[in-house]
Amino acid sequence: MRRVLVIGSGGAGKSTFATRLGAATGLPVVHLDACYWRPGWDPTPQEEWTRAVDEITTRDAWIMDGNYGGTLDRRLAACDTVIFLDLPRVVCLQRVLWRALRYRGRSRPDMAPGCPERLTWEFVQWIWEYPRRRRPGILRSTRDVERFLRGVGAA
Repeated sequence: MRRVLVIGSGGAGKSTFATRLGAATGLPVVHLDACYWRPGWDPTPQEEWTRAVDEITTRDAWIMDGNYGGTLDRRLAACDTVIFLDLPRVVCLQRVLWRALRYRGRSRPDMAPGCPERLTWEFVQWIWEYPRRRRPGILRSTRDVERFLRGVGAA
């Protein structure tokens, strides 16, 4: 385990888990939120973001937390371990609310400087809809496995 990708819904605890795993393993931790966002919640332009992710994934070892679907394929190809935190959405929403209160008016440690904690309706909706719309295709049954294999022509 040298290149670890931690994914899951907002509020699932990705950054906290990555930090604790980094402390336990000695692997460097990369918080994608801190890399993607610029002061004032200004996103990194797509081409620049892709180059940044490519640079990070070529490193010898890392624990990377964050979703960022536009680069997920690159990160999945580069990692040797994926940890998917699949917590109930009510738990995720409670954590996000607590986080918003705890860090109100300032940036949290795993976020880019100049991005004070915020809680938007769009983010709450994203968390609520994550299990249905955003969750990666998890194979949860024998039927799911068989359907997947038929789809790739392996069965």
